[in-house]
This record gives sequence, C-alpha cells and structure tokens, in this order.
Amino acid sequence: MSFDGIFTHAMVNELAPLLVGGRISRINQPYPNELILVIRANRHNYPLLLSAHPTYARLQVTEIPYVNPAKPTKFTMTLRKYLDGALLKQLSQKENDRVVHLTFTSRNELGDLQNISLIIEMMGRHSNLILLQQDTGRILDTVRHVSSDQNRYRLLMPGATYIEPPKQDNVNPFKFDAGDYLKGLPQTADVFKLAKKLQQDFQGLGFDSSVELATRLAQQSNPLTTWQDFFTAIDQTPKPTVTRLNERQQMQFSAIDYQSEKGQKKNYSGLSHMLDQFYRDKVELDRVHQQGSQLIHFVQNELKKDRKKLKKLTQTLKNSEKANDYRIKGEILTTYLNRVERGMTSIELPNYYADERPLKINLSNQISPSQNAQKYFTKYQKLKNAVHYVNDQMTETQQEVDYLSGILAQIEIAAPKDLTDIQEELFQQGYLHRKQQKNKKIKRPKLSKPDQFYASAGTSILVGKNNLQNDRLTLKTARKTDIWLHAKNVPGSHVIIAQSDPSEKTLAEAANLAAYFSKSRLSATVPVDYVQVKRVHKPNGAKPGFVIYEGQHTLFVTPDEALVEKLSKQPN
Repeated sequence: MSFDGIFTHAMVNELAPLLVGGRISRINQPYPNELILVIRANRHNYPLLLSAHPTYARLQVTEIPYVNPAKPTKFTMTLRKYLDGALLKQLSQKENDRVVHLTFTSRNELGDLQNISLIIEMMGRHSNLILLQQDTGRILDTVRHVSSDQNRYRLLMPGATYIEPPKQDNVNPFKFDAGDYLKGLPQTADVFKLAKKLQQDFQGLGFDSSVELATRLAQQSNPLTTWQDFFTAIDQTPKPTVTRLNERQQMQFSAIDYQSEKGQKKNYSGLSHMLDQFYRDKVELDRVHQQGSQLIHFVQNELKKDRKKLKKLTQTLKNSEKANDYRIKGEILTTYLNRVERGMTSIELPNYYADERPLKINLSNQISPSQNAQKYFTKYQKLKNAVHYVNDQMTETQQEVDYLSGILAQIEIAAPKDLTDIQEELFQQGYLHRKQQKNKKIKRPKLSKPDQFYASAGTSILVGKNNLQNDRLTLKTARKTDIWLHAKNVPGSHVIIAQSDPSEKTLAEAANLAAYFSKSRLSATVPVDYVQVKRVHKPNGAKPGFVIYEGQHTLFVTPDEALVEKLSKQPN
C-alpha cells in the first residue's frame, strides 16, 4: 500500500490523541528532506517524523535513531525560531488528501501569542514541508523551494502566500453516503475496472486500496454494508498489516488486513511501529547512499584506479616472460659478432639453445654490432629486475583492492551514524585529507559504539559495523576468553559473544548476526568461523579491520532478518 489518503486518515487518528496538547522540546533535521519534532506529551517524548522524501514520504512517530548534521540547516533554524517550545493545538488532514496540517501556538519576540502552521504534503516527488503564519497565510520557509519557473500555479518560497494543492472533483469517502452511488455501479466481474472507477470518483484511494475495496464489493451481497465496514475499520479499528507477497521479499503495508493481497501476513500494534519495521532497511540504505554519496564515489574511483593499475602490472609481468628471449639473442649476437655488420637491420644466426635452428634477430642500423648485443642484455636485465618489483606491487595493489572493496561492503550495511567512522578511517589511512583551518586544532569525531544484541539466553553479543569499531571491539574491548565470529572469506563485521562457553543456540544466533552483517547477507548459506579472542591477532602494519586467526571452527547459517530484529531487543 502506498501512503495514500485513507492511510493518512488512519495515521492522523492514531497521532492526534498522542500528540495534541504536547509541546515541542527539540527540532532536528537529520536528513535534507526529513524533519524530527520531539513532542513532549503525557510525560512522554514522541519523536515525530515528517518526511518529504520523494519515495518514502510519510508522517509517523519513529523509534529509529538518527544522527544530526554538525551544522543545522537554514530551514531548521527557521523552525526553531518559530516553533521551539510551541504547543500543538491541532493535527488534521485536509479532506482525504495526503496533506496534514499541524497547528501550533507559540509566542513571538514581543511575547504575543501567534498561530503557526507546519504543513506536510506527501505527494511523491512534489512532497514538501511548509511553515507558514496561519493568520496571514504567508510562507515563512519550506524544506524545498519551488519557484515560479518550476510551478506557475503555486509559488512555494519564503514570503509568498500559501496556495493549497489543486483541488480535485473527487469525493471524500469518509463523508459520503454511498447508498445511491453503489446502486448505480455496473454489475461487472472485472475487479480492476471497478477499482479504476472507484479511484477516479473518490479522493485518497491508492490503487491497492481501490482494488481491495472493489474486491470486497464484488464478493459480498450487501455492497452498502461492505462499504461502511471497510471505512469504519480504517477510521476506528485499524489493524496494521504487512504482507509478504512472494519469495522475492516484495511487501505491502496497509491500515487493515487487505483480503486482495495474498501472502504471509504480520500484524503490528500501531501504524507508526509498522512503518518503522517496514522502512527500516529501505530508508537506512537510502540515507546512507544520500549522506555517503561523495564517500561512495571516492572509494569507487580509487577502486577503478587500482584495478586499472593491476591490469597494467599483469601485462608487465606477462612481458617479463620474454626476458630469457632477450638474453639468448644477446648471447648469440656476442658469439657470432664477426658475422654482424654495421648498418644491418636484422640477421639470422644459429640458435645453439635450439639445435642450431636459425634465429632471426632484429638490429638497429644506428649502432654498432656490440652495442646491439648490449641492448638485448640491457632489456633482459630490466625485465628481470621488474619481476620482483611487479610482484610486490601486484600484492600491494590487490590488498588495496580488497581493502576498498571491504569499505564499500561496510557502507552497504552501515547505518548513517557509521559513515563518520568510515570517513575518519579513510582520513587516518591517508586516502582523504582534512582541510586545515588556520590557527584551529582539528577535532576528531568520537568513535561510535558497536551495535548490541542479545541471545535468547540473555547473553550480550556485540557487532562492529566498520573497521575502526572492529579493531577496538576485538583487540581492546573483548576479553581473551570471549568468542569471536566472522563470515568466512568475505568483508563483514567482527562479532563478539561476551561469554567463554556459549550454548549451541547462542553460537548459531551470533553466527547469524555475523552472516547478516557481511557481504554475504543475501546468500542462502554462509560459512561463519568462530574462535576464542585470544587466537585472533593483527599483523604488524595491517590495514584496519584485518586480523588473522587459527584453531577456528565453522558454522553454516542462512541470514535471517527476522531473527536479527528479535535479537536487537533485550529480553525481559
């Protein structure tokens, strides 16, 4: 299900009783098109997420942690100026559209009360967050400015008058007596044709919602009761449901159980909780790519250069196989020097290394016969000397390719908070260079902590999400008797079981974490090595995250996202 009008209706019904009457205690904009308002209500802090993301636009209370940028944006500063400490008076949906108004009361610089509205429009690539003075309708700021060149109908810029999105002729289904309408519906077995008509006639029906309503109307003998039951359930008794549609992991969410969607279903206690679980990985990956785009681009370019260098070195090594040919030609020329005359461009001489068969040797007519022989010896010596150098260079370059490939793999499984650690590592390794500010001491960011999980038995399991975390976790934090795990022969997280003799079940659960947080996350079967920490060592001069170990045992597991989610919660 898309975040359509009827889902917005259900979400507003869930949020309004929680938040209305609460005060804003914190305003953050962790990502360019997403805002977090922490609202204190009923002695509880609710982090309200307002997302104008072109793909994941939504409104919900979220428990997913986020990292704030070092410097707040201009939009954030404007919000703090007008809404810091403001009281939420009303949270309402515009008809049955994907537009929600949050109305706040705050005091201006003179201490007078003022009404400020924050509007979220969840309309795909046109999604936006708009802050305006309610009394005058004047826009104070927007998260995405829309000039007259982009939209002649609506100018969404500071100082402009707010104009609502274009109204449609569709009817709000929550405020409609459908009796006469349903009598006039054509008697057709084509559910999709009926769904299309419903979508055209009523406001806020996404395609999957209209298909669900059409399916129910086609199956039941009393269309009016079916209609009323459908909208009453969404309005008063939502049952948040995620349906796994097929083996390719395609999923849909809905405010109630949709009969038209077949597959494995899972229910949740609330709409916000469901969206957190549904979007967790999708949004995290998108945020990582959004925030780490420059980092990813840099690492990919470095990998491209290293692979090109490796290709050239391989060719050089292949050319070095000709070294003996040059030596033989030099020796034969020296032996038969009396037959060579100055000015010759080539000569055939008997090759005593190959049963006196004639060997054609190219010559330079600009130099003497002895100089020609010396030229072949020089080529031979150069290639011979190159072999050792090239082998060393190939080893170093391949290690760098493996290291940078591991960095890319870490970015793929990273949360946004982990990107700072990865960037710091690249600074430390000399791949990136800090901008030196005159007379200012460089302040290095604090390393984030490994993720903590809990086995079914209650044992703590720690998971490093990048090389710096891995090194600190394995070499400094973990006890020598703890158990260390890592996916075999692929980049991935160091996993520590904080116990010397864990049960087989705990080992299997930790191995699942090691497989899930590795490059083999999508594989069917992943080998995971485990050994006591005291058998894990870091070679001198090795890159961050690289260790060697001995005496290991191997488990084979299938990465299970549901198990990872379960292990992330501390047992009661």
